[in-house]
Amino acid sequence: PMQILSYIGGVVKVEETDLKSRVGFLYPILTHNISVFINSTREQDSGQYMCTVNVVDDPIRLHKNVGLINLTVLVPPAAPTCQLHGTAIVGANVTLSCSSKKGKPSPMYQWQREPPTLQHPNFSPADRVRGTLKLTNLSLEMSGVYVCRAENQAGSKNCSIVLEV
Repeated sequence: PMQILSYIGGVVKVEETDLKSRVGFLYPILTHNISVFINSTREQDSGQYMCTVNVVDDPIRLHKNVGLINLTVLVPPAAPTCQLHGTAIVGANVTLSCSSKKGKPSPMYQWQREPPTLQHPNFSPADRVRGTLKLTNLSLEMSGVYVCRAENQAGSKNCSIVLEV
């Protein structure tokens, strides 16, 4: 464990860490609420944080003066990349892929075709984890703009690809 912030003998001390300019006590210590804040959170701020309270002349009871909290900093997906795999000719099979280099938790993917949308029996269900959509036995009517949405709890981003059969 690495100490980041302390209040000892009436003095607040912020340790030399990458949090130094972004962390502090939320309220004056005399309010007895020792909540802390972290401004401009970053993915690397994720982790377990421990609060230890020792009161002068108060007997220290093992594990009774310690609080733990896990912090997970969510990261929205980066703009995904859409790609076409295969040759888009009548009767062929192609796969559309979508991937985002960043996102916490890992993004889920959803493919949609822009209007006019035809429900075609040759659309396989999209793989939401891998970001792939398989199109089999291509026909001219399957041409169009396909949009992939990469999404997690922190946000979403889109990319699109034009399929010309």
